[in-house]
Amino acid sequence: VEESLVLQKKGCGRMDRRTKYRHLLWWIICLDLLTVIWLGYRYLDRKIPDELYVTESQEQQVKNVLDYPLLSFDDAITVSGDGSYLLSSRILGVIPFKDVKVIPTDSTTVLVSGSTVGIYMETDGVLVIDTGEIISEEGRAEEPAEKIIEPGDYIVAFNDEIIETKKDLVEDLEKLKQDTVELQVIRKGKKIPLSLSPVKDIKGEYKLGIWVRDNTQGIGTLTFVDQNGNYGALGHGISDADTGERLEISDGDLHIDDGDLYQAQIVGIQKGSSGSPGELSGLIHYEAEKIIGSIEKNCEQGIYGRLSELPEELGLRKMEVAYKQELEIGPASILCCVDGTVREFDAEITRIDMNHEDTNKSFVIQVTDPELLELTGGIVQGMSGSPVIQNGKFVGAVTHVFIQDSTGGYGIFAENMLENI
Repeated sequence: VEESLVLQKKGCGRMDRRTKYRHLLWWIICLDLLTVIWLGYRYLDRKIPDELYVTESQEQQVKNVLDYPLLSFDDAITVSGDGSYLLSSRILGVIPFKDVKVIPTDSTTVLVSGSTVGIYMETDGVLVIDTGEIISEEGRAEEPAEKIIEPGDYIVAFNDEIIETKKDLVEDLEKLKQDTVELQVIRKGKKIPLSLSPVKDIKGEYKLGIWVRDNTQGIGTLTFVDQNGNYGALGHGISDADTGERLEISDGDLHIDDGDLYQAQIVGIQKGSSGSPGELSGLIHYEAEKIIGSIEKNCEQGIYGRLSELPEELGLRKMEVAYKQELEIGPASILCCVDGTVREFDAEITRIDMNHEDTNKSFVIQVTDPELLELTGGIVQGMSGSPVIQNGKFVGAVTHVFIQDSTGGYGIFAENMLENI
């Protein structure tokens, strides 16, 4: 009897293990199924745009863009007062997926460039790069701004005095007669008041314990100019190298000079390679007569403003704008300036994301031109904003280079850049 009970317990133990194993297998299968469904949903979401701009001749292109297996669109549409309409889609004809807004529009032409330009921007107030320690009169290490001021803050007022430059901040500190200062800073787009106690250093001078910067400069590529002289460049916003924060130009309350666009020339090329993005070195002529335009906006899709003149060096070409549904996998070209003149180099569009959450990573472009590969290794810093041409139309601009493969990078659709004009 005892032996029988032991065998029974062993049998039950084996059955328990088999049951647990079956349950585990079912959990794995369910998890895999959910993963496949989620990946399929993400794939469709990236391929089906939230909105489409369509000219009269592009109805067939819209059908091609929205033609995906398992996805159907309602026959009836909702029409808005501006002439646009919504196409409602369903997965397997049952599960609601998304509404695609179709916006009728006229064909647009712009002047595309590819020329190198110099960028000089004065930020709204002074940008805080970091905080640090001060050795006080008593010889103690103190950090007065710690946990009060953050890297990326813009100081715009000091004891109710407007701050526009580092010089303003230094002068106000020199005149300080109290132990506490009231600052106004812009943090993530919001103006907030701060109070802190500066420290007297070993020289008896008041210090806030912060590192600041009041302007930025560099080179980039002019992408296009419209018929009214409004331009777009870079294809991505200008961010501070130390904080990673996009530089604010104006908060709407304190207006200061936004920035200027200058003539520039390439003086050197650091060739890109795997793991090491290259760079164009430029010479910017900061004379007043070399200013060609103003910088009025710095946003995620680039910098924008108005040109005061159109010098021949910009290499402007009149070209029709292609909307995102017109892009296709295959040959394309890039307009850029690497040797003093704007030239067209062969490339290839290898991937298109109609609905990427980051608009300046909407397609992937690969440089194929042997001459450009020999000169730069592909895409390098300073080429951001280089226009991308396909089938004779302006389709977008280069925005990023792949660190591990300098021959390729991301691009932004032309229509996303034009939205900011």
